[in-house]
Amino acid sequence: MDDVYQLLVFAHVLGMAALVGGYFALVWGSARAQNPAFVPSAVMLWGARIQILTGLVLVGLGEAVVGQDYDHVKIGVKLLVALVVTALVESTRGRGRRGQSFSPGLVHAAGALAVLNAAVAVLWT
Repeated sequence: MDDVYQLLVFAHVLGMAALVGGYFALVWGSARAQNPAFVPSAVMLWGARIQILTGLVLVGLGEAVVGQDYDHVKIGVKLLVALVVTALVESTRGRGRRGQSFSPGLVHAAGALAVLNAAVAVLWT
């Protein structure tokens, strides 16, 4: 079961890399020239979804089988931030694809909150 847990940790880190990397690619990369509306990419969207799904499974599996002892306040904060990030990415991507207007600040908020969530994971001890 430890191997499954480690694979989930790997998937969780890949989700974070997709979310944060997709944001930085959108802000600094050539994607901005091709995407003048500043719509989040599918990479960001799926990274946010993967973060929530793997995070929930990791906590459940860790508590039930692996014997991890989690700080539940930290997990709650991370879940709340991840839900807000996912909601921002989902809504701005949907609005952008339908041609509706939205504030680019919402995309920046999603990227900043994703980085904040990574910082909480590493720095909150």
